[in-house]
Amino acid sequence: MRHPAYPEYKESGVQWLGNVPEHWEVRRLKMAAYLNDRKVEADEENPVPYIGLENIESWTGKLLQIDPNIVPSGVANRFTKKNILFGKLRPYLAKACNPGFDGLCSTELLVIESEDFDRRTLLYLLLADGFIKFVDSSTYGSKMPRANWDFIGNCLLPIPPLSEQTAIADFLDRETGRIDGLLARKRWLIELLREKRTALISRTVTRGLPADAAREFGLEPHTRFRDSGIDWLGEVPEGWEVKRLGYITKKIGSGKTPSGGAETYVDEGVMFLRSQNVYDEGLRLADIVCIDEDVDLEMSSSRVKPLDVLLNITGASLGRTCIVPGDFQAANVNQHVCIIRMQNVEQSHFIAWVMKSAGIKAQIQNAQTGAAREGLNFEQISKLVFVLPPLPEQIAIATYLDRETSKIDRLVEKVEAAVGRLQEYRTALITAAVTGKIDVRERETTKGVCHAPVALP
Repeated sequence: MRHPAYPEYKESGVQWLGNVPEHWEVRRLKMAAYLNDRKVEADEENPVPYIGLENIESWTGKLLQIDPNIVPSGVANRFTKKNILFGKLRPYLAKACNPGFDGLCSTELLVIESEDFDRRTLLYLLLADGFIKFVDSSTYGSKMPRANWDFIGNCLLPIPPLSEQTAIADFLDRETGRIDGLLARKRWLIELLREKRTALISRTVTRGLPADAAREFGLEPHTRFRDSGIDWLGEVPEGWEVKRLGYITKKIGSGKTPSGGAETYVDEGVMFLRSQNVYDEGLRLADIVCIDEDVDLEMSSSRVKPLDVLLNITGASLGRTCIVPGDFQAANVNQHVCIIRMQNVEQSHFIAWVMKSAGIKAQIQNAQTGAAREGLNFEQISKLVFVLPPLPEQIAIATYLDRETSKIDRLVEKVEAAVGRLQEYRTALITAAVTGKIDVRERETTKGVCHAPVALP
């Protein structure tokens, strides 16, 4: 999409801003806004809305659902409906919002007030990609990097006339609203595709191949079923056996973190797999770490072998699982990843698909209810129930699911790529509008002015 540029520009003196329209001011934020630093003790007897960093969506300025029953412990910042909140902890997350009501917020949020800015325009400016990166460059602290008001308040920002700010805010509200609508639809499509993938896996590993696919693999379609004796499993094909996972495995166990923790990681060596490397779609090695051969020797019990099935057993990624490729090189796992090794490796591909089914996922989640457990233990894993077909059918099902899920995965990748492009365009549009690279004023205000259009990514 192409938008007109302003007729005249001047240098801003700020690298990330570049040139700004000739008639715009460039001032330090603290000269156009001030920090409203009113700290109070939360009162359980008189609760008011509370906003934490977790209640603000990254990059969009959207306020997520607030729990009215949460009363913060200790000191909080007070804000009013006139204020803007900006997250100083991990500013690269780009958490800022216009609450539009009075309340309390985390002390990790700066409370900013300004009479020189349209609040909407200032919010868009604080969420501009260049500003976020500039503020993030100032942070201190490695584990919990923070920015401070002394730096942020001294940042030079462009200040258009108020009437122009309103036009910019109206334009961005309208255009980002359209983009967000498209993003919501595409994310909904991704969710549908993933649900379809899970349903396909679950149906195939419990009911067998569709008739056409069965014939393709030289198998007779199933016409007779029997009661499995398990409510959630229902009827299963005759000739299939209900089993517990431990019945067909020779190893169920996890690794450990090396003595010395992350300090033992090296740039090159034996790969060390963590839960962030294990996904249902396969291993992701972009952020793999390594250990040296001596540490590997100490951790020999946690070595993975080709065609092992890996399962995340703790944390938010609990239940994610994948198979180790047949040509995979040496690697170890940490204590958050369980190795499931088959007695017969020919069953590995089928079991890898079983572990992705809704039935197994439900059993894993049910094992966590009613107790404050941090994760699955090996006994729970060994007792997972599934249904086992004859080996030739296992191989056919695994081959069929490899093929059919790859089709769905390619569709998901295409939609995810479209989501990425829309997000990039949204970011570029905000930056272009709030820095004056495009003129979004109504046509009447720019009538008769001739200037070249600007193309956004």
